Amino acid sequence: MEGFLSLLVFTLTLFLVIVRPFGLGIGWSAWLGAILCLLLGLISVGDVLYIAGIVWDATLAFVLLIFISIILDKAGFFEWFALKAIGLSGGNGLLLFLYLMLLGAFISALFANDGAALMLTPIIYSKVRYLNLPDRYILPYIMGAGFISDTASLPLVISNLTNIITAQFFGIDFWEYAALMLIPNVVSVLLSLSVLFLFYRRDLIKRYEPDILKDKPSHLAIRDPIVFKVGWLTIIVLALIFLFLELLEIKLPVSVVLGFASLLLALSTLPLRVVNLREVFLFTPWKIVFFSVGMYAVVYSFKKVGFTEELSALIRSLSHMGELQAILGTGVLSAFLSAVMNNLPTVMTMNIAVKDAGLSEELTKFLALANLVGTNIGPKLTPIGSLATLLWLHVLEYKGIKIGWGYYMKVGFALTLPVLLGVLVSLWLVYLLLNSPSL
Repeated sequence: MEGFLSLLVFTLTLFLVIVRPFGLGIGWSAWLGAILCLLLGLISVGDVLYIAGIVWDATLAFVLLIFISIILDKAGFFEWFALKAIGLSGGNGLLLFLYLMLLGAFISALFANDGAALMLTPIIYSKVRYLNLPDRYILPYIMGAGFISDTASLPLVISNLTNIITAQFFGIDFWEYAALMLIPNVVSVLLSLSVLFLFYRRDLIKRYEPDILKDKPSHLAIRDPIVFKVGWLTIIVLALIFLFLELLEIKLPVSVVLGFASLLLALSTLPLRVVNLREVFLFTPWKIVFFSVGMYAVVYSFKKVGFTEELSALIRSLSHMGELQAILGTGVLSAFLSAVMNNLPTVMTMNIAVKDAGLSEELTKFLALANLVGTNIGPKLTPIGSLATLLWLHVLEYKGIKIGWGYYMKVGFALTLPVLLGVLVSLWLVYLLLNSPSL
């Protein structure tokens, strides 16, 4: 009975989060689910406090990344990159596609997948639209930007909220994570570019007139040169801080580091005041912190009623077949759960299941990474796979481009499955490389 109630509360919560009836915010939806779990005795107040202790830093860090991204976006940072990509393409349509997709991968890596999907997509749309192309030829660039923002969100802890939560849950340091995910991320980007090209090759423009943008040189995109320069400095400073913290074995909340970077950027807006900090604060999705705690509380009820134990048993069974089967099975399971029940609750559920499976420390770490591969790439199978995709579709509809669920899922399955399987195999190869008896 408790298992049925837990599943019922989760389904209701997910419905409220996705549909948002009466404009109900995602934070309120998640907390309504958490309160229902409390009232039904599925979790305790102590569980909620425990959960808050686990996710507050990860979620606040993610929100601060969005805060940083919004400041840079308003200063013209991302638009400068897009115009550079168009200029470097020199009228070659295929190079334009390649450079814009690589730009999406770069932004996703440093400023999180949500930033790449929600901020770069409108910029790409406006710039490609400026080339006076029919909608048929705009769609590959738009779909590609949305796709690669998730598939390229593996390289760093800060590239995705799921990464931050998982790295902290399993105690994986920033640069250790980056080293383990280096090869899988390269594979993910290369496979993503390949499948996108193969799928859209007939709709990609071969040539365009580069002079059409001659009145829009890239330097004119920079609305606040001080923020633009400090943005570059911030990237370098963040990398050095994380490196020194790891070398000195100092455990500092990620949100503290990103809070320092946010303060640095916020102060850089004051001399010219081109960027309105009040607008940035209002636009930043602070409610995600409440959503994360509330949703994790709902998911934690799965553990209390034994659902995650079933998943743990399945993961143990896969591990008995071999490391390849365990990594592939965990990643594919996470991908399809993400597609059906959203990636954030999935990563939380699978993290608990992987940790409770009782496997070796090294294999557990790689299964946690396989879970991330599944929850970062798998959401592209369906529109409800991630909140970022739902918001992305909303942004496109506002621009006059309506993408139906049928078309999205047809494209999603064609593009996602080969990338997902290829990246999971590459992760298994990294595991073999690091655990070879000869090393």
